[in-house]
Amino acid sequence: MGDVARISGVSVSTVSHVLNGTRKVNTATRLRVEAAIEQTGYRRNVVARSLAAGRTHQVGLSISVLTNPYFGSLVYAVERALSDAGYVLIVGDSHDNVDSEKRVTDSLLDRQVDGMIVAPAAGSERVTLPDIMRTGTPLVLIDRGVEVGSDQVGPENFESARSLTEHLLDLGHRRLAVVRGMAGISSTTERFDGYAAALTGRGIDLDPALVLDGESNTDVAEREVRALLSGENRPTALVSLNNSMTIGALKAAQTVGLSIPGDLALVCYDDFEWSDLFEPKLTAAAQDVETIGATAVELLLQRIRGHDGPPQQIRVPTTFHHRNSCGCTDAHR
Repeated sequence: MGDVARISGVSVSTVSHVLNGTRKVNTATRLRVEAAIEQTGYRRNVVARSLAAGRTHQVGLSISVLTNPYFGSLVYAVERALSDAGYVLIVGDSHDNVDSEKRVTDSLLDRQVDGMIVAPAAGSERVTLPDIMRTGTPLVLIDRGVEVGSDQVGPENFESARSLTEHLLDLGHRRLAVVRGMAGISSTTERFDGYAAALTGRGIDLDPALVLDGESNTDVAEREVRALLSGENRPTALVSLNNSMTIGALKAAQTVGLSIPGDLALVCYDDFEWSDLFEPKLTAAAQDVETIGATAVELLLQRIRGHDGPPQQIRVPTTFHHRNSCGCTDAHR
């Protein structure tokens, strides 16, 4: 900065005002300073400024980016909201594994991030989250809930899954299979409970043979659904509880030569941006990713600014997109 000041013939404080916009500088002086900056290749030492100010204006996000396209949309929503607030997002992929998650969150904490957003892996409440909270770093959980006493924001799961299942029941189906997600995370439990509650509410016993563990994975779901559909007592309808598994279910039905919805009605939790390209078009509960991401950022920024109120738990409603994979010929196409 001293070199820039010397070359442009101004004080160091004037250079600082040009760089930071903290005071109006006349046009001729500003142009000389900018020319000197370009000549010297000077860049501000953000790390030094952060140490002095006690803030890095960086936020860490631990999330399983690779396994589900929904999370990619969620990362985008979080980054956009943080960018609008003047923060930089650093993303680490937990791969939905608590050991990987621990390495990611430790690395983010080492970088002195101002706050953390975490989509917790199974077991996170025992391994990762207590360590973050002990540091005093502001923390918000996103998508999945864990009882650790922190702010949380995610989609509504139970009622959405129950409504999807009840829609199939209203159409006359009684053998409804379900593909549930990864064990040990709240969204899997809540969505499955919604499916089970719909059956119980209509006096239908839960049949373990119709409950498939898709592990939130396309290939696993395809294998499990294919095995079920190849059997003698195949279901007439299927509820898929996340979009990665929906892709697997569609592949399985195609492999065994069944048509949707002619041979198998299908509804799914999670929608796709490109759902209208499917044929049939998917009847789905769509998550409001933009609202989830923006709300998580707002909760975190409140904590960074010193808000010390009780933890908030916010659930964002889904939207029912009624198309024709469920078998309704009059559905919106």
